Amino acid sequence: MSRREHFLVELHTEELPPKALTALEAAFRDGIIAKLDAAGLVYGKVESFATPRRLAVLVSRLADRAPDQKIQRRGPPVTAAFDAAGQPTRAAQAFVQSCGVPVEQIGREQDAKGSEFLSFTGVKAGATVQELLPGFVSESLEQLPIPKRMRWGAGEAQFVRPVHGLVLMYGRDVIPATILDTAAGHFTRGHRFMSHKPVVIVSPSRYAATLEKRGKVIASFAARRDRVRTGVEQAATAAGGRALISDALLDEVTALVEWPVPVAGRFEERFLELPREVLISTLQDHQRYFPVEDSNGRLMPWFITLSNIESKDPSVVRAGNERVVRPRLSDAAFFYAQDRKAPLAARGVALDAVTFQAQLGSIGDKVRRVAALARAIAARIGGDERLAGRAAELAKCDLVTNMVGEFPELQGIMGRYYATADGEPAEVAQAVAEHYQPRGAGDAVPTTLAGLAVSIADKLDTLTGIFAIGQKPSGTKDPFALRRAAIGIGRMIYERKLPLDLVDLIHDSLKLHTVFEAPVAAHGKPLAARDVVAEQVYDYLMERQRNAWLEPPDGGPTIPGLTPEACDAVIAVRPRSPLDFDARLRALLGFLQLPEAASLTAANKRIANLLKKSAGDDTGAVSIDASRLTAGAERDLYDAVIAAEHSVPGHVAVGAYAEALSELARLRSAVDAFFDGVMVMDPDLALRANRLALLVTLRGLFTGIADLSRLPG
Repeated sequence: MSRREHFLVELHTEELPPKALTALEAAFRDGIIAKLDAAGLVYGKVESFATPRRLAVLVSRLADRAPDQKIQRRGPPVTAAFDAAGQPTRAAQAFVQSCGVPVEQIGREQDAKGSEFLSFTGVKAGATVQELLPGFVSESLEQLPIPKRMRWGAGEAQFVRPVHGLVLMYGRDVIPATILDTAAGHFTRGHRFMSHKPVVIVSPSRYAATLEKRGKVIASFAARRDRVRTGVEQAATAAGGRALISDALLDEVTALVEWPVPVAGRFEERFLELPREVLISTLQDHQRYFPVEDSNGRLMPWFITLSNIESKDPSVVRAGNERVVRPRLSDAAFFYAQDRKAPLAARGVALDAVTFQAQLGSIGDKVRRVAALARAIAARIGGDERLAGRAAELAKCDLVTNMVGEFPELQGIMGRYYATADGEPAEVAQAVAEHYQPRGAGDAVPTTLAGLAVSIADKLDTLTGIFAIGQKPSGTKDPFALRRAAIGIGRMIYERKLPLDLVDLIHDSLKLHTVFEAPVAAHGKPLAARDVVAEQVYDYLMERQRNAWLEPPDGGPTIPGLTPEACDAVIAVRPRSPLDFDARLRALLGFLQLPEAASLTAANKRIANLLKKSAGDDTGAVSIDASRLTAGAERDLYDAVIAAEHSVPGHVAVGAYAEALSELARLRSAVDAFFDGVMVMDPDLALRANRLALLVTLRGLFTGIADLSRLPG
């Protein structure tokens, strides 16, 4: 009877990269699970553990061996397996040897053609977990997402950090193995400072409890994270406020401690005069402290930090952290005071000395392009051209301030503070901060029209410039974050319903780049023509649009029945904006629910094939000659098409695509009758050309909305 025991693997290391810890934990667990499943092993619950100095996986009730495997093998043909004397040939002997049985146990089988072959049917006993698990662990560790591995000591093993111990147990038994130059055992190490003796793991099921009790280590990342959150909240409450807890900081702090102990500290109240974001950035991003605010949302002169040890004198830990944060805040106060000595606008000159991209010039050059484009965008969306232009002129000025030099994450934010202090209009100051938005999928789009204008102009300037010099993204390389910029442009236009024409915007942006005045790019190859670059940028933007609609992020548009082919059918007719793309797509999907849709889609595909087939013929009539319509079915279709031409383009012109497709659905009977009764590719070239011209006109009515020939069916 199969035995089932708990299996534990723990790798004990030097401190692991905190920001990668959860990814390493998940990948290790998933790798073990995948290999157990592939081997057909039966098991129960799987738990994973991760601390700064260990990764572990616990598999409950794992079967002690893999299931037996039925073996069915075909050998050489009988004619080649025995010689004239009936003795086995080398081919037969090799097959018998590979099967591991005497020749008498080898059978014969026939294929469908009646040819006879040697064959073997048997059962291979399943391997034991003692045989399988070391390989599973070793392979899973090898497959972890580690960009750069290191060696240590005199061995050849490589891992993200030096390995100091390995626990590999099935039930109470140690599985003998050496992985990463480390022999397996049942000993681990506890807390670096609060546990000085090796911790013996007697039973895998007691792993977490044993580490916590004897090793002063909370092995579960989730449990430790909950303890950190609870401790920080309680410490903040005791200080009379509430902690600002971001998920990113919570994860990072959890990855840095094995035994979290919250400590509340204070700083001088004079630092509260600094902008809120400066204080939060100093405490949270640079010191990994949790800021504290009062019930009105005002920051308090308190912070909560996490110690990784239970100190006999917590006041010493508190004083040490207060001593560390004081100079950081003093530096921030000094930088802020220095920056305020000159107006933000005065720093614009310095941007000419900062390179944006070698071929595209300085950041000052970029600012001048963005300002011109932002003014044009503002005029089209009902904004104030003057405010948008001023915001664009100031948007990058804080990059050369002392504060942003020390705290790069505050770019835009400090510009808003400085612009406000300089007496700039409120919308200008807000736009300076907003022009970086949206920074990602979860970030909001700008709220002001000036902010929208500058943000779109800035992102589009980067897109068109980088494409112009032939450095568009490839694979995972996207140093200028063009994917994020393209998605951001689409989101802003769509979410704020902006009346912007992407094609016009792209051309306007490209006209501002002087790079086309150079004969060749930096790599010596000729630059693509401006119109070619415009097409490339448009395709890139619409591809991002397509992806966003097919796999919408949280809060993104969801359209029932959406398919990649439907998106391609719309993109093929070059919609001028994300809003137009969306409207056409929804109308197309509604049309596809009609009973006429399948027939008309098939007709469009047939028309596209006919036109492609006749592309080389010298039959090209550019207009329909009604006098040559001899068959009743082609005259009926002609009358239906002419009637549709009076209504469909008008609907398309105002974006009423659903109404246009509804009108076109009425053509089904005439289209079906035409293809049933009329030979399009008539030997008479004049008739053929006339009928093709009729089909071109019919197809043009549909492609005013979407290219139905791109759809399946």
